[in-house]
Amino acid sequence: MEIFSMETEPILPGKETPTASESAENLYYERCGMEVDGLDCMYVKYARVWIPDPEEVWKSAELLKDYKPGDKVLQLRLEEGKDLEYCLDPKTKELPPLRNPDILVGENDLTALSYLHEPAVLHNLKVRFIDSKLIYTYCGIVLVAINPYEQLPIYGEDIINAYSGQNMGDMDPHIFAVAEEAYKQMARDERNQSIIVSGESGAGKTVSAKYAMRYFATVSGSASEANVEEKVLASNPIMESIGNAKTTRNDNSSRFGKYIEIGFDKRYRIIGANMRTYLLEKSRVVFQAEEERNYHIFYQLCASAALPEFKTLRLGNANYFHYTKQGGSPVIDGVNDAKEMVNTRQACTLLGISDSYQMGIFRILAGILHLGNVEFASRDSDSCTIPPKHEPLSIFCDLMGVEYEEMAHWLCHRKLATATETYIKPISKLHAINARDALAKHIYANLFNWIVDHVNKALHATVKQHSFIGVLDIYGFETFEINSFEQFCINYANEKLQQQFNMHVFKLEQEEYMKEQIPWTLIDFYDNQPCINLIEAKMGILDLLDEECKMPKGSDDTWAQKLYNTHLNKCALFEKPRLSNKAFIIKHFADKVEYQCEGFLEKNKDTVYEEQIKVLKSSKKFKLLPELFQDEEKVLSPTSATPSGRVPLSRMAVKPAKARPGQASKEHKKTVGHQFRNSLHLLMETLNATTPHYVRCIKPNDFKFPFTFDEKRAVQQLRACGVLETIRISAAGFPSRWTYQEFFSRYRVLMKQRDVLSDRKQTCKNVLEKLILDKDKYQFGKTKIFFRAGQVAYLEKIRADKLRAACIRIQKTIRGWLMRKKYVRMRKAAITIQRYVRGYQARCYAKFLRRTRAAITIQKFQRMYVVRKRYQCMRAATIALQALLRGYMARNKYQMMLREHKSIVIQKHVRGWLARVHYRRTLKAIVYLQCCYRRMMAKRELKKLKIEARSVERYKKLHIGLENKIMQLQRKIDEQNKEYKSLLEKLSNLEITYSTETEKLRSDVERLRLSEEEAKNATNRVLSLQEEIAKLRKELHQTQSEKKTIEEWADKYKHETEQLVSELKEQNTLLKTEKEELNRRIHDQAREITETMEKKLVEETKQLELDLNDERLRYQNLLNEFSRLEERYDDLKDEMNLMVNIPKPGHKRTDSTHSSNESEYTFSSEITEAEDLPVRMEQEPSEKKAPLDMSLFLKLQKRVTELEQEKQSLQDELDRKEEQALRAKAKEEERPPMRGAELEYESLKRQELESENKKLKNELNELQKALTETRSPEVTAPGAPAYRVLLDQLTSVSEELEVRKEEVLILRSQLVSQKEAIQPKNTMTDSTILLEDVQKMKDKGEIAQAYIGLKETNRLLESQLQSQKKSHENELESLRGEIQSLKEENNRQQQLLAQNLQLPPEARIEASLQHEITRLTNENLFCEELYADDPKKYQSYRISLYKRMIDLMEQLEKQDKTVRKLKKQLKVFAKKIGELEVGQMENISPGQIIDEPIRPVNIPRKEKDFQGMLEYKKEDEQKLVKNLILELKPRGVAVNLIPGLPAYILFMCVRHADYLNDDQKVRSLLTSTINGIKKVLKKRGDDFETVSFWLSNTCRFLHCLKQYSGEEGFMKHNTPRQNEHCLTNFDLAEYRQVLSDLAIQIYQQLVRVLENILQPMIVSGMLEHETIQGVSGVKPTGLRKRTSSIADEGTYTLDSIIRQLNSFHSVMCQHGMDPELIKQVVKQMFYIIGAVTLNNLLLRKDMCSWSKGMQIRYNVSQLEEWLRDKNLMNSGAKETLEPLIQAAQLLQVKKKTDEDAEAICSMCNALTTAQIVKVLNLYTPVNEFEERVLVSFIRTIQMRLRDRKDSPQLLMDAKHIFPVTFPFNPSSLALETIQIPASLGLGFISRV
Repeated sequence: MEIFSMETEPILPGKETPTASESAENLYYERCGMEVDGLDCMYVKYARVWIPDPEEVWKSAELLKDYKPGDKVLQLRLEEGKDLEYCLDPKTKELPPLRNPDILVGENDLTALSYLHEPAVLHNLKVRFIDSKLIYTYCGIVLVAINPYEQLPIYGEDIINAYSGQNMGDMDPHIFAVAEEAYKQMARDERNQSIIVSGESGAGKTVSAKYAMRYFATVSGSASEANVEEKVLASNPIMESIGNAKTTRNDNSSRFGKYIEIGFDKRYRIIGANMRTYLLEKSRVVFQAEEERNYHIFYQLCASAALPEFKTLRLGNANYFHYTKQGGSPVIDGVNDAKEMVNTRQACTLLGISDSYQMGIFRILAGILHLGNVEFASRDSDSCTIPPKHEPLSIFCDLMGVEYEEMAHWLCHRKLATATETYIKPISKLHAINARDALAKHIYANLFNWIVDHVNKALHATVKQHSFIGVLDIYGFETFEINSFEQFCINYANEKLQQQFNMHVFKLEQEEYMKEQIPWTLIDFYDNQPCINLIEAKMGILDLLDEECKMPKGSDDTWAQKLYNTHLNKCALFEKPRLSNKAFIIKHFADKVEYQCEGFLEKNKDTVYEEQIKVLKSSKKFKLLPELFQDEEKVLSPTSATPSGRVPLSRMAVKPAKARPGQASKEHKKTVGHQFRNSLHLLMETLNATTPHYVRCIKPNDFKFPFTFDEKRAVQQLRACGVLETIRISAAGFPSRWTYQEFFSRYRVLMKQRDVLSDRKQTCKNVLEKLILDKDKYQFGKTKIFFRAGQVAYLEKIRADKLRAACIRIQKTIRGWLMRKKYVRMRKAAITIQRYVRGYQARCYAKFLRRTRAAITIQKFQRMYVVRKRYQCMRAATIALQALLRGYMARNKYQMMLREHKSIVIQKHVRGWLARVHYRRTLKAIVYLQCCYRRMMAKRELKKLKIEARSVERYKKLHIGLENKIMQLQRKIDEQNKEYKSLLEKLSNLEITYSTETEKLRSDVERLRLSEEEAKNATNRVLSLQEEIAKLRKELHQTQSEKKTIEEWADKYKHETEQLVSELKEQNTLLKTEKEELNRRIHDQAREITETMEKKLVEETKQLELDLNDERLRYQNLLNEFSRLEERYDDLKDEMNLMVNIPKPGHKRTDSTHSSNESEYTFSSEITEAEDLPVRMEQEPSEKKAPLDMSLFLKLQKRVTELEQEKQSLQDELDRKEEQALRAKAKEEERPPMRGAELEYESLKRQELESENKKLKNELNELQKALTETRSPEVTAPGAPAYRVLLDQLTSVSEELEVRKEEVLILRSQLVSQKEAIQPKNTMTDSTILLEDVQKMKDKGEIAQAYIGLKETNRLLESQLQSQKKSHENELESLRGEIQSLKEENNRQQQLLAQNLQLPPEARIEASLQHEITRLTNENLFCEELYADDPKKYQSYRISLYKRMIDLMEQLEKQDKTVRKLKKQLKVFAKKIGELEVGQMENISPGQIIDEPIRPVNIPRKEKDFQGMLEYKKEDEQKLVKNLILELKPRGVAVNLIPGLPAYILFMCVRHADYLNDDQKVRSLLTSTINGIKKVLKKRGDDFETVSFWLSNTCRFLHCLKQYSGEEGFMKHNTPRQNEHCLTNFDLAEYRQVLSDLAIQIYQQLVRVLENILQPMIVSGMLEHETIQGVSGVKPTGLRKRTSSIADEGTYTLDSIIRQLNSFHSVMCQHGMDPELIKQVVKQMFYIIGAVTLNNLLLRKDMCSWSKGMQIRYNVSQLEEWLRDKNLMNSGAKETLEPLIQAAQLLQVKKKTDEDAEAICSMCNALTTAQIVKVLNLYTPVNEFEERVLVSFIRTIQMRLRDRKDSPQLLMDAKHIFPVTFPFNPSSLALETIQIPASLGLGFISRV
């Protein structure tokens, strides 16, 4: 199958190479090839895109309106606010690349980006580098490293420990992560690895390779004591000094390529290394450009010239030598060359280069410097000469040990050899200078090779190499203004490496697709095989170059013409420049490069005059110099001499065994190009045989500015190093990959409840089919979903839109609720304010009204007075005027009225006469007319009447009408009379009114006359009053002036008095203030002195505590180191013993008394099986010189034994399963006939069990009876209550057994009845019934149906029977287990009863209680395991247990009280009985005594009074140590015996030896005890229970030695009886110190054990697992998948950590460890949890988010809850979590304003500045609603924290162990009451 295909474009001659800024868009569309189809919907308004820019390469813009298919222009707005129209290409119609969502910006892996293209890569790298200060980024399998040009604190040993053992995707990108991945794959896949580091000069390749090697050296360690890892690291200073130099781009630029193979053994420890070098730049030895330097070693020599050993080299300042002063920059800022020289010499010494060889190297280097100062004088144009006794040359000859004349001759001449003769020809000055420089370069190149060879010899592995990791530090793609042979070789090597890289990347993609079983198609990508063929194929550039070098008259011009003739217009990758005939252009994978042909042939030949070499070889005084040239013919890779640039290969790893003399010169003439091609092929073979890991180093700017990013330079390097090619290959397929669970967790919000199925895979399929209609945009694999580029961004947009809508709805509701609450509060506040304001305003208004009213009143009276005065004057005048006027008017009116009246009378009479005349006339005429008319009408009426008169009715009607008329007329007359009367009344009234008016006018006239007289009198009075007023005013003025004078005097007096009083008051106040000030100062001084003293005291106390802790920690670290060295010493001693005493194959007898465990504890092993012989025989020849690695052999042997045991257990289980299957099959086959047999068997078994139970019950009853019948004084005396308690307990146990037996019988009867009830159903098919039914059924169809129904019934009944049978069998098995456990319990009770009967009465109570405590502990452990999954049941069980324990404690107290009371009574009774017996004996005679019959008396045995000591024989000491220490199982002791029992037994043995005053026995016992504990811990040191058990017992032993030492300080809490047990003869203070040291070592081992147990749980449980489900979303993670946060079966959770903590705590409590010691252990555990969690948080960018902060705080709260439950809050454990708590708070707090910065600085006092800044830099939003931390805010934090003095270390020391203390804890247990259980096997010791 063809995998690769090539896409090339023909290049026209003369076509210019586009620059980075001009070709950004073209390169993007041509090389990235992003598919825009299907993403047109993403080009909507406000969508952000990337457009090309000449300055920034790519610039971000925002769409102003939606894009529609067919649009030719996009309306965009740049980030700076400028609008522009972006024209689409009319041919391709390619849309600009889309910008990724903000939450994906800054991702650790570039392949996690949804849109994979050049601008996204460039922007992501820039954001990480500039904003987050992160220099490492993954790009699929490539690690992109950007040189920060600044020292960063990310390479310490703590960082190495943090990355060790971690998966590559679980931590942030780092060179250590790549190194760890290589190391892990080497160990896992057993395949060699390579780390390929490439990049431009100054990009940081050397540093990256150095850190990778440091990681391997630190993590793996060496396999021997030779410290190979230190030697590997020591090779770096040497190679840097002779191979690195300062350039304009880099102060420490590697001028050669190197490939270092670090070798490992089978245990993957470093055993050696090997180095290959490539392309040493020899031309730098003789020439340096401006601002550059020669190799560092020359300047180090010049800087150290004043040293005594360097006096003979006759060196001086670097500016003195021609080879070191050409660059004009001999000093590098911040570099001390003299100090570097010391480091170089130390490294040489470490690598085994002796001082003599070192001085030889320095002589050669000094000689090169002096050779450069040799000058030539021209004699003519073809010859030159050296001045006689030329000092530089003479120094050179002295240093090299050669003749001056020979060297001077051959520097100015050369030998020419023809076919017939040889002659010597002088050379010109220019050729002589070139020959001198060639010689200097050749010497340096050979010295370089010699040093590399010796470094490889020093690093050579002494044992067989199992695998290796290669680190390739090689140059990147180079293009300059003038490119020559060096750049050609470099770019040729990069073409080969790029081809290998492309194939590896594509292979990984193919494997991923095939693994997931998804269809895949061929991906077209740029294959550079044609370019490689152009260079290295037959008739390629190198072939033509070699051919031209062989020509006698070959030149660069002829070679160029051959190139044009061969390749121009025939190969699309080869071009000729327009304006040059001495250059050619090659289209490389990264860019087009124009090479100048000048110098190619000379550099390819690399010639040096043989005569000069022979002169140097002839040196007899300097042995090192001939060594440099003796193997010259054998070297297959000669280096080249070039005037500038780098020079190819310096040595090859493969050499022929021995070259024939005839071939030596021929081999030597191989060209540099040929050798470089061969070495490159060898390198590619090595790389192809390994698993490669890629590190691409990027140079951010050309000015070495720290954290400055130049987009143009960066994008050039990204195109050149293959990063964009990786992106393009990924983008062409399915770059985005999600597991089904991760996809479900991330996009659960897009699913409805009905869409969620139990099958996550099907759920994801259903949802994706709805969301993405084009099925080509995704594929479903076995475990992952694969998306094409842009699809994840589309899903993120849908998710963000939905979340935004939900957020808006939530915000709307919450904001409405908040605004309503705010409105209600504001309204209430406003009403309150209004109430108070209005009240104030009302009071002010009322006051205003009162004042206004008062003012108005005053004004009223004032105005009234003035107006009244004026009114009275005016009124008087007015009245006078009115009187005159009114009189005048009245008279006129009277005259007018009179005339009118008379006129009216006249008119009346005249009008009356006229009216009467007119009336009479009118009346007369009317009467006449009426008469006429009435006459006429009367005549008519008369006629009618005459006619009507004839009827009577007419008269009646006429009569009725007349009556009515008469009545009407009468009414009219009455009305007229009434009107007449009213008119008369009116007339009389008018007359009366007229008369009254007349009278009134007369009275007014009279009154006016009187008023006029009064006015005249008032005028006279007014004048007199005015005179009086003027007089009174004058008196008033006089009085006022006198009053004013008096008031002024009074005021003056008052003022003077007040002034005097105020002065007195001020003086008094001043005195008081002075007094108070003095008092205050006195108090302040006293308080300050007190506070200062207290503060000093506190500080001194703290300082002393810190010093004590530091000293204690230092001491304990020394103990730890001592124990480690001691263990190492023991291991070495054991290995030596094994090497000396390796037994022969076969069986070896051992002493029967010698325990097999003894050999285990001394770590000796014997090979007794025959199959081990071939292995050993095979290993012997290859490892004769190397020591036998017995530790590895023992571990392998142990592992084989474990595997065999596991295999045997699996085989047994398989056999058991097969037997069960066969048994079940047999039962099924034999069920009908065997039914009765089974029932009989069950009944027999039940009868047997019942008989056994009866037997046990009878035995128990007999024991009880024996106890009750024994009426000894000891039983009836004070011990009786204890016996009753014990008997009651035994009775309850027997009753419980009886109840259990009855339950078993009931269950059996029920099962039997159920089976018997089922059996008739199975026997329904009786023959007679069937016959009757068949006879009844005549129809065949009915018979068939009945038969079918019967079959189905039978099947159903059989299935029911099978299920019930299975349930019966299960219940039967469980009941058998219960019966067995009850039997065991019964047996154990009997044993305990027998043991208790042998105990003294005082010990029986304690033994019974101890037994009860043990039983409760067992139940507690069992119930903890039983209720581990049900917290509620476990809580209720714990409560009941506590109640039971309280009852037992109360019972114990009652028993103690009863015992004390009975003891007192016993003493009283015994005294009385003694007195009575004495009296009776005195009264009885001797005869009576003899004659009286003697009654048989029961004589009880007197209980022995034990002294709390144990006696043993000296020869039983080893047996004691073996049984009590070496073979003791902690679990059994902890459960069944009292805590600390071994310690008590050992101390009681020590007491007995002290009692005997046997110092040898004491010393021997204590030494054996300490050694035994060490052996146990050495063997089972990884078992927590064992270490905890012996830590508890060691501490108890130490406390016993203190408690019974006899010192007063330790005897305060002892009882008098305990004080009697104190040691009497020996002071064991020194042994107490030894035991204390041992306890410290055990404690440190305990911490290491629990750390190893907790370490795998912490990160998963505290960080990765989502304790609060759904809070944190899953983001795309790219190729480097992180550990999923969704809990799988094998994933650790927080519950796992808490369960483990519970396990630790319960074990320590069971072992009786001191509470204070438990607190210290818990504190250490919590410190480890906090430190490991925080360290991982600081190294994982994906964990630094708001939601993760919430998770961490919740997890910490659960840990605090655990502390509260265990009453350990005062242990200091919570304080150790403070840095983690503050880091979680830092993730959650607001990070915007200066106030936020101040709050963060005050809150995070437990975090260092580096940690705070790191968390802020790593903070990453998980959703689009979160905001990133601005760079300005981080700068503000740094400014505020710049004065804080804290550690610059980033990570916490997770290995730190707090110093441990052992507070004295005396025991209340009496030694004489301690019993030795028989299970310990200590029958050879006896109680004393």
